[in-house]
Order: sequence, then structure tokens, then C-alpha cells
Amino acid sequence: MDYRKLGKTGLDVSPVCFGGNVFGWTLDEAASFKMLDAMAAQGINFIDTADAYSTWVPGNTGGDSEKIIGNWFKASGKRDKVILATKVGKPACGEAGGLKAAYILKAVDASLQRLQTDYIDLYQAHDDDKSTPLEETLGAFDKLVRAGKVRAIGASNYEGARLAEALDVSKQHGLAAYATLQPLYNLYDREDFERDLAPVCLEHGVAVINFFSLASGFLSGKYRGEDDLKKYSARGERVRKYLNPRGLRILDALDSVAKETASSPSTVALAWLLRQPAVTSPIASATSDAQLASLVAAASLKLSDDAVARLSAASAAD
Repeated sequence: MDYRKLGKTGLDVSPVCFGGNVFGWTLDEAASFKMLDAMAAQGINFIDTADAYSTWVPGNTGGDSEKIIGNWFKASGKRDKVILATKVGKPACGEAGGLKAAYILKAVDASLQRLQTDYIDLYQAHDDDKSTPLEETLGAFDKLVRAGKVRAIGASNYEGARLAEALDVSKQHGLAAYATLQPLYNLYDREDFERDLAPVCLEHGVAVINFFSLASGFLSGKYRGEDDLKKYSARGERVRKYLNPRGLRILDALDSVAKETASSPSTVALAWLLRQPAVTSPIASATSDAQLASLVAAASLKLSDDAVARLSAASAAD
């Protein structure tokens, strides 16, 4: 697998980042360990999680994914083989969240304990907190970098103007700067990122590790109608909004390119993202060996210019 530079962090990451939101949700600990072992064996070295995963599961309060990954680190001894990204800022573990300095400094220690490690490769602001001055937030992140608890910092769910402002604050005050951005971006959800965020990321060399790269599984092609929503209860309702003429047009284009390249729609959807100039490593999850294989295959699938153009045309906004 050919690894990619993660922006200005100095870190080398696999072209696909494994989304750890499934750990403690659709995968229990035993199944998570098997997936993590298989992922590592096949060359994916980049995992993204958050302290808020998985608060949406009845009985979970957050930190569930981090705990499972930490237990796997302890059992496998593979901490040094993984580029680990986690996030802070959403309500989690009985805390209200936010990006005030005191909370960040407290939350990072809790994450480190759950992850059973003494450093986080990429620590990200999970949501923009406009009630807290950027200088305060970035000052806290800077302290963590200087202390060696964090190697690099990133942002998630920021608007373009706020990301540019945050980069300017870091430059003005000599603070650690956001090196990555985690936005919503996939073949269906394109407009906001391409219009508002991509220009800022390209201008400043910010690496993009986009979430919902497969549109909550819709781009895998398994959702074709209302009946399919009922088969996959964990995610089914999340993809209802994609079941429209444009969404089905995208699936038709994915089917066509997948057939031509002897690939799956998921692999093609990720390979299209990897051809976008701002994207470094799309985030995607897997809960089976077959799904993992489709992620791994995306790292080596080289789409033709014609295939990229057809997919882009099919997914253009109506």
C-alpha cells in the first residue's frame, strides 16, 4: 500500500482511514478486535475515533470506541503501528463538551487513559465552538503538542471562514495550527465542501480526512429502495434522504464503473474521492471482511479520467 503524507504533520497514513465509530456500536469488542487485526494486516494504519463514540447507543455514555481501541493496543502491542486520531468537543462521558481550554486539557487525559497510550497522533476539535475564543482553544492544543501528549491537531465541522481565521490566529500567536480538516464529503454531499472548504484547504496545505465517505453506506449500493431501509436498521434511516433521482443516478454510474474495473461500488466511490485534489484519506468503516476488502482495494484502484468525469457528472447537483 502506498502511504500518503498527512498534510504538514510529518505523518504517513494509508489512503483510507478506518472509522472507529463502529467499535462499541455495530461491532462488539470481540468483533472489533478481529476487524482491527485484519485492518492492520492489510495495511490500513490510520484510525479515527472520538470521545463521543458512541453516545447514540442506548446504555453508552461515550468513550466506548476509545476503550475498545485501547484494549486492543494492550492485547496486540500494535500501538506504534497505528496513526491514531481522536476528537474532543461534543458532549461525552457526562460532560457538556465545548472547546474551552480547561475542558480540552481534562478531556485529553481521559482519552489517553481509555486509549491506554501516552500520546495521540492527531487530536481534533470535533465541532467549532464559537462561544470560546479561537486563541484559547488553540492555546490549549498548543500546550498539548508542547507536552508531547499530542503530535498534531485538526478541526472537524468547521466552516471555511472559521478555518481560515483559526489558521491566522495560530500564525499570529505562534500556536500549533490545524493541519487537518474532517468535513462531510462524498459523491452525493459535495457542494458545501467544494465551494466553501476546499479552497481554504488547498491554499493552506490542510489535509482532508472526510467523514461519511460512503454516505452512511448508501454509496455501497445496498440501498436501492424503501424495502432496503428496513433490512439495515442500524443505518437505514440515515440514508433515506439519498433515495431520490439524483442518488439513484449516482448509483447507476458507480455500478457502471465498478463493472468496468471489476470493483465494488464502495471501492469506486472511495477511489473517486482519492482523485479529488484536497482529499488525503477518506474515512470509512467496515463491519465484515468483504467490506474491509472494498476499503483496501480503493487504495490501489486508479480510475481513468473518463471514469472520474462520468462520476462527477452523475453526482453534479440538480
